[in-house]
Amino acid sequence: MLLLKRCLLLCCIMLSPMSMAATPTSGPILIQGAMDIETTTLIAALKEKSEVTMGSWSFWKGTINDYPVIISRTEVGIANAAAATTLAIERFKPSLIINQGTAGGHDPQLQRGDIVIGKTSFNMGAYKSEFTAQGKGITPTKWQNFSVTMRLREQGKLVEHNNFAADKGLLHIATTMANSYTKGKVVTGVIGTADEWNREVDRINWLHKTYNTSVEEMETSSAALVAQAYNVPFIGIRILSNTDLHNQDFDPQTAVDCQQFVLDYTKKIIMMRN
Repeated sequence: MLLLKRCLLLCCIMLSPMSMAATPTSGPILIQGAMDIETTTLIAALKEKSEVTMGSWSFWKGTINDYPVIISRTEVGIANAAAATTLAIERFKPSLIINQGTAGGHDPQLQRGDIVIGKTSFNMGAYKSEFTAQGKGITPTKWQNFSVTMRLREQGKLVEHNNFAADKGLLHIATTMANSYTKGKVVTGVIGTADEWNREVDRINWLHKTYNTSVEEMETSSAALVAQAYNVPFIGIRILSNTDLHNQDFDPQTAVDCQQFVLDYTKKIIMMRN
């Protein structure tokens, strides 16, 4: 009876949100960034590193605190992010994926330098419109965002996703680090992904009001889609590099600050696994 109770307790601990991302595994941690400015600090932190190139996408293998880590420069945009993520999963078999980098602000409560932990991400650029006759004009505010359809391998059926949720364990660990970040706030929020760079303040406000977006960028939900297809735990972490809501232009230092936060986050995950 005592042995049974201990086994049940162990099962509860392993299934808790805190431990989901900390379960021992031999797979490396995959960290993604779209551009050199979003990956240089991460690559410099690797020990015993080597570079692997597949097609147009580059990966750096190495270790952080003696644990295997892959840094992926995905390049910019949803197609690049999907391709790089697929290649990385097939080649390196990561145990989890962290997509990180810079983003434009949508939430008026956030300033440049604040970090958004993506509780969810979605394809902000997927729209459909109702039929209107020639000469009746164009009304983008009436366009409707539509879900991404994926085929589940196990059942072979199509399933619609209107967003992709972060892994609960990874999300929990990230939120516990909020107080350690000194360059701004750390909040959870919605990451909107699209091959867009919106600077019309009325449109930004409309997106925030309609979809509750915290930030916009060009890779997270695309990488999350592939991670979902392969059943790999995923989280997106984005820093506000600019926000037209407060007339704050792009600051390259924010990319470095985000990478440093992600490095600390990665080391915490590694510590929990050892």
